[in-house]
Amino acid sequence: MVVAAQRAVLDLEDVGLDCGAMLPEVRIAYETFGTLNADASNAILIEHALTGDSHVTSGVSDANANENSTSFAPGWWEALVGPGRAIDTNRYFVVCSNALGGCTGSTGPTSFAPDGLPYGGRFPSVSVRDQARVELALSDHLGIGVWDTVIGGSMGGARALEFILLAPQRVRRAAILAAPAYSLADQIAWAHAQVQAIQLDPDYCGGDYLALGRFPKAGLGLARQIAHLTYRADAELNERFERNLQETTDVPVYGKDAYYSIQSYLDHQARKLVGRFDAQAYIVLTNALRDHDIRRGRGDGSLRSALAGATQDFLVLSMSTDRLYPPQQVLELAQALPGRVDYATIPTRAGHDGFLTEAKQVGERLRDFLGQ
Repeated sequence: MVVAAQRAVLDLEDVGLDCGAMLPEVRIAYETFGTLNADASNAILIEHALTGDSHVTSGVSDANANENSTSFAPGWWEALVGPGRAIDTNRYFVVCSNALGGCTGSTGPTSFAPDGLPYGGRFPSVSVRDQARVELALSDHLGIGVWDTVIGGSMGGARALEFILLAPQRVRRAAILAAPAYSLADQIAWAHAQVQAIQLDPDYCGGDYLALGRFPKAGLGLARQIAHLTYRADAELNERFERNLQETTDVPVYGKDAYYSIQSYLDHQARKLVGRFDAQAYIVLTNALRDHDIRRGRGDGSLRSALAGATQDFLVLSMSTDRLYPPQQVLELAQALPGRVDYATIPTRAGHDGFLTEAKQVGERLRDFLGQ
């Protein structure tokens, strides 16, 4: 079976959710890269972070080459996934699906409900475990009985953990990057502030803004700015921007007329997300990660008991300056896993985003792990 750089969808019916709701129709968008071998033993599942999507890579050697510029846009992990890279699509069949509840092809708040209107605020709560369950259905659809490796960073790491604990017999090994076993009060607080920023926007309209021709772009932009401050390290921001004004002038500027470079940077991050993401989907996914706790309903409630079935080989990486999921919280996960675990802290000034930006260091660790 040959599948190279292809986009597809899987349609499911009557998908039950942890919250008790039932979705009568669910579509999961996914992309594949490389060739699935005869015994389906070379498949890697990659899980994206909160505002990511299924386009993990372009699938070509040079996504920026002129002949590829219109047909192969670079993916969000382009430096690590592709021909000859750490996750080598000449060797592996790589699959990346868009998370349930998102807005990039998979069923979410922007999808149409049975009454013909967008779900909007009526879209039910989705758990990370729900997201993993539909990916098990995708595994069946693709004919993959056992994944060689499941890899995820941040929310993707949470999804990878749930996938493994739901079906440990279907995963040979796993890599968890910058993700904990459960969210703590600090992460719940950051999530709360982001959700409130969106819901307090006058254009939010209880989540039904699409049906009314409106969009809470100010609220979504503010939520992104709040989130971005958890993604980057304070030392990096201080070094990059200091107290620099965005526009230099010989006349001192103070008060309401001051516009600092860091403000411009955050405004830029807000505009980028508002231009490509749905606000209610952001809430659904943020709440899913807020509620993440692999201990829920497993064993005696302890972390070691919940992880007892995860006996695969693991690579667990934390980011040295991560202030969203600090290294100690990721280390707790690594120490509780019962099987063989390679744990490392990646030195980075980029904070949580280091799992995306430190391509060389992360790539070397992944290449070594996959070569075992």
